[in-house]
Amino acid sequence: MLKEFADLSTPVVADACLRVGVGLRAAPVGVAAVTAGARVAGRVLPVRHYGSVDVFLEAYGAARDGDVLVIDNGGRTDEACIGDLAVLEARAAGVAGIVVWGLHRDTPELREIGLPVFSYGALPLGPVRLDGREPEALVSARVGPHLVGTDDVVCADADGVVFVPAGRLEEVLAAAEGIARTERSQAERIAAGDTLRRQTAFDEYLERRAADPAYSFRQHLRRVGGAIEE
Repeated sequence: MLKEFADLSTPVVADACLRVGVGLRAAPVGVAAVTAGARVAGRVLPVRHYGSVDVFLEAYGAARDGDVLVIDNGGRTDEACIGDLAVLEARAAGVAGIVVWGLHRDTPELREIGLPVFSYGALPLGPVRLDGREPEALVSARVGPHLVGTDDVVCADADGVVFVPAGRLEEVLAAAEGIARTERSQAERIAAGDTLRRQTAFDEYLERRAADPAYSFRQHLRRVGGAIEE
């Protein structure tokens, strides 16, 4: 899956979701890569954290090669829920990366391990609580306002983290590849002196909008075959 995502980006995937009518789901602002340039894509392996690492070890038992562990720690900023040992064990289980709605620790060790990890940031404090476990602990995970599970795919890079229903993945990737090709072509033409305004017939758009205020730039782009905002 990472190979299919290799030439794409999360902004293009998000635009593709909008293009094909898939609901937009992204991790909250601030969830970012521990190591600059890290990127990952794979099936969501969901887990909810309650204060103990045992739930991660249990989740690893169900991991398939290439899965991405998505940890729901409620977005807490008072504790780090994963560190080097949990990440090393994830790699040993075939997990391709980790997305945390929360914090991590052992930053130098995580960078040395090299497994892509995305979180709100680092904190030296580990959990001191032990909450009651829910039946959905290994079934679904919440990341911000979004609930994700094994029927979802996650893509993460320098721009953030996006979730896509696995059943719509081929459709989204096909749209994303088309958008990426168009944007690359437009960028090359801009660099060569052909402005984006000329490429998108922007003057024509302004004329049509003046005659029809409901005519949107997005409609216009679809008509002329451009791409910039979906």
